[in-house]
Amino acid sequence: MDYKKTKAPASTITRDIQTLEKGTNNIYESIAIIAKRADQIETDLKKELDTKLEEFASANDSIEETFENHEQIEISKFYEKLPNPVLMAIEEFLDDKIYYRHPETEETF
Repeated sequence: MDYKKTKAPASTITRDIQTLEKGTNNIYESIAIIAKRADQIETDLKKELDTKLEEFASANDSIEETFENHEQIEISKFYEKLPNPVLMAIEEFLDDKIYYRHPETEETF
């Protein structure tokens, strides 16, 4: 998923509990689903950022040779400005973009 195009708010907003429990009829289950999705988003963003920053790493880095790389700073600033993964997960949940299931209640043949 392209997290750069998310419509999630950049800061926390007050939510109505009834809107969060609309898909599951259980607020705790909804929060668990959102938390798991937020962990997935955070992991994806971390991997993406690490791969982009690896391009700037050099094999012979030392403390004396540290210098500013403006591209690296811009990439880091971009990822810092992205909404919190929890806010992205809430937005996905409210837009019914998260698939979840209950394997313990599914029949197996």
